[in-house]
Amino acid sequence: MKAHEGDVLRFTGRTVGSPEHHATVVQVLGEDGEAPYRVRYEDGHETEIFPGPGCVIETHPAHAAPYGQPRREGR
Repeated sequence: MKAHEGDVLRFTGRTVGSPEHHATVVQVLGEDGEAPYRVRYEDGHETEIFPGPGCVIETHPAHAAPYGQPRREGR
């Protein structure tokens, strides 16, 4: 999993009825976009995480590549 600052991590609920929650990557602490990440949750809480299964990255539009071209890896 690779992320950039500004990407959103989406965490699905682990049990039926558990709400999904989101966190914005504010700092990439690993090498080459790898975890750990410093994230800010919707309520303003910040923490460092290693995302696990059930986490999906929503790429910030500034990092998305045009169709057919590789994703830009710079920060």
